[in-house]
Amino acid sequence: MIKLIENMIRSAIDKSVDKMITTAIRDQYTENLFEMIPTAGKIGMINLMEIAMRGHQGTPISRPLGSPIRLSPWEKILFNPVHLCRFPTQESIGIDTSVTIGPRAKKPMTISIPIMIAAMSFGGALSKSAKIALAKAATAVGTATNTGEAGLMKEEREEAQLLIGQYNRGGWMNTPDKYKQLDAIEIQLGQGAQGSCHQRTSSKNIGEDYREVFGLKEGEAAIIHSRLPGVHTKDDFIQLVRRLQYETGVPVGLKIAATHHLEKELQIAVESGVDFITLDGTEGGTHGGSPTLQDDVGLPTLFAISRAKQFLTRKGLVRDISLIATGGLATPGQMLKAMALGADSVYIGTAAIMALVGEQVVRAVPFEPPTSLVVYTGKRTSQLDVDQAAMGLIRFLNASMMEMEQVAVTLGKTALSGITKADLCVMDPFLAKATGIQLGYVAPEEQSQFFDETKPFFLSPDHVGYDESTIHH
Repeated sequence: MIKLIENMIRSAIDKSVDKMITTAIRDQYTENLFEMIPTAGKIGMINLMEIAMRGHQGTPISRPLGSPIRLSPWEKILFNPVHLCRFPTQESIGIDTSVTIGPRAKKPMTISIPIMIAAMSFGGALSKSAKIALAKAATAVGTATNTGEAGLMKEEREEAQLLIGQYNRGGWMNTPDKYKQLDAIEIQLGQGAQGSCHQRTSSKNIGEDYREVFGLKEGEAAIIHSRLPGVHTKDDFIQLVRRLQYETGVPVGLKIAATHHLEKELQIAVESGVDFITLDGTEGGTHGGSPTLQDDVGLPTLFAISRAKQFLTRKGLVRDISLIATGGLATPGQMLKAMALGADSVYIGTAAIMALVGEQVVRAVPFEPPTSLVVYTGKRTSQLDVDQAAMGLIRFLNASMMEMEQVAVTLGKTALSGITKADLCVMDPFLAKATGIQLGYVAPEEQSQFFDETKPFFLSPDHVGYDESTIHH
């Protein structure tokens, strides 16, 4: 009987496919469903769907988790293992993974590992259960988690041994009774996926617990302004930084979306005396932002970190101001490369969420996306097992650190902080020139000769968008 049913199903599928192919071949192209294939190839499947969504909504659409476009070419950077010129680290020697954020602050913050949990707000992004799970995991591995643009949530503060809070454009963390409870203060002026654009959460998506943490009245919307309230000049910002440092003693830093105006922004940050700087590349995630802001605004994480490190080096402030990288860092290799380029530590957001829901994703799919388990407005948030979620993230962080330590061993280093650009090579001459990493094509002593001899090739207008396969001609 089963064999008979299988044969009937196979026959039906065969006939349906035959008819579909025959119809596609015989129909005029303008009447053919197949026209969607070249159209999708021309426009892109994501763009095609988002065109339809805009046509339906008539307002900017809200895309979760950031841009699918990857502009930081991490895969073109490689670590240089050693064998004899410097010996690998012996397995009996431990690798130091600790980092101190804001070393010149009265009360610096030291984390056991250089990976922190990125700013993801309660209510505006995540559910209370998800925020508690993130805090539990961060505490278990000795790192910090970030409140995001929200008020101070009591449960998060209780679970987080180290809590970074954002002094934000909504104003919900901006009073002494809240920011004096933090281990570090991050003044949030923008984020990679949305720049400095304003945002609004409708009152219909705000529950009682949300209103309590944010101090909102019933029926009141949550509004993130394009500017920080009370900060309209450079001097306003400088005074704010110094006041927060004086009142709290904890590290006070700045978070901005990475931008081609980077050095101008950093100059003001330096003048204010910030203890750390967080740069969020254009690959950064978000709960929901318009595709145009995500895809077409900002600067890739890799180049932002490289430029910031070069700026701080010129100013002689590398040891005084901590640099934190965030925006699309998904693998231990990418995180460690960001550190080698100059970041003291990194934030992870999307990767942390995926690790959080990992084993529990079956509770959502196939009828709901995995994020429905963790976002504030998700349909499956009540099904998230907080302890299991925290354990998934703990394991991910532990595994990531083990892989970073393996790289340190093969580089002959005893601390992750000792890994620098000198431990890298790059497989792209333009990237080599932009970052100062040596080109892997040729020996170290031949770098200058290579670029001198190939300069006419690279400066030619015909080769600005060069093809690597022609570089040897």
